[in-house]
Amino acid sequence: QVQLVESGGGLVQTGGSLRLSCAASGRSFSSYNMGWFRQAPGKEREFVAAISWNGGIIYYTYSVKGRFTISRNNDKNTVYLQMNSLKPDDTAVYYCAADDSSSPLVPVGAPEYDYWGQGTQVTVSS
Repeated sequence: QVQLVESGGGLVQTGGSLRLSCAASGRSFSSYNMGWFRQAPGKEREFVAAISWNGGIIYYTYSVKGRFTISRNNDKNTVYLQMNSLKPDDTAVYYCAADDSSSPLVPVGAPEYDYWGQGTQVTVSS
């Protein structure tokens, strides 16, 4: 069983930055592919970014490329999402997720993830 706890959300103005963290419990964090998703009011949960267990494979959704950076520190059991040049459209609850399938393929679909955090609110004001 893995528990994920996100932090770092908040209110920021357009163009500002935030860094989200997701701390994981459990002994196998370094073997998990990790992802970040977000859900805005009235919308479905959408993929934001994902990183393989060793950091060698990274994916981003098109709308955040060049602005967001996903990274991980396996010694600290933590995955990060650095968000720069934030826009009002980035406003959402952000969730981290863990894939424990040991697959070399990094998933981008929510159903492929096994564990989820409780989410952290990010609000970008115009």
